[in-house]
Amino acid sequence: MLRPDKVPDDLKRGPFTIPQAEAAGISRFQLRGPAWRRVARGAYVWSGLPPDLRYRLLALARHVPAGSAFSGLTAAWIYGLLDRPPDSVAVEATAPRGVVVCDRADLRFLRCELAAGDVTKRCALPVTSPVRTCFDLARRLPLVAGVTAVDAALHRKLLEVEHLRRYVAQRPGWRGVSQARCVIDLSEPATESPMESQLRLLMVRGGLPRPEPQVSIYDRHGVFVARLDLFYRAANLGVEYDGSAHRDSLAADARRLNRLLRAGVSVLRYTAGDVYNRPDEVVEEVRAELAARKHPGFVRP
Repeated sequence: MLRPDKVPDDLKRGPFTIPQAEAAGISRFQLRGPAWRRVARGAYVWSGLPPDLRYRLLALARHVPAGSAFSGLTAAWIYGLLDRPPDSVAVEATAPRGVVVCDRADLRFLRCELAAGDVTKRCALPVTSPVRTCFDLARRLPLVAGVTAVDAALHRKLLEVEHLRRYVAQRPGWRGVSQARCVIDLSEPATESPMESQLRLLMVRGGLPRPEPQVSIYDRHGVFVARLDLFYRAANLGVEYDGSAHRDSLAADARRLNRLLRAGVSVLRYTAGDVYNRPDEVVEEVRAELAARKHPGFVRP
């Protein structure tokens, strides 16, 4: 293996091509060794750099023509809207109609109308603007995934919901625009995690009233008690998603729950397993609790 002190400095910073490696004194044969990692066809990085999709995108960016941009789930990852890189082998980019592009095994182009304002730069990468990225995700992803992505973008303040609403309204004939409108109506900027989005949507799509997100609870003396993921104010009922952080702090969670009970607030708590494996039961449990507390917005099935 090539010793780190023998690796040319120019090849330690990011992706490089085979000609660049040869110019630095590294042969094609040496590139097959453990000192290097292939990130795209004809592009490599030094193995001392951490695995990162950004290196792959930087290598592929040279194949994205001017006026084109990374888009879809690839753009979502660049903006930090995904917990992990997209599973798709091929990176996605969008090119305006009429621009000549060459599809590759590791880079898939969509041909679509793309205005100058739809393209921007982030982390030195050409990417669709936040509003165009959210529009594409809202109209192309399954509904829940689309709302989850838009929730994340709104919470990160990449755009305002009215900005997205106007953008969609200006494109009435585009494929998937009806779903995009539905995604906007279901979106919630205050949501702080993807699983909170999915829990909220499970309840709303199950026919339950829409809960308030991220509500701070105070006791009768005005002292802060807790902040709830979802809250039915008229019923004094909170609904929360329990992730790994909660599992690691059982004692603190128990004290928090006791404080909420003393403040007159009951809480139903659910995990990812509940959301994915028994969604109907979750809805019925919340429905029964709302009925017992006579929530005025409760709708019987």
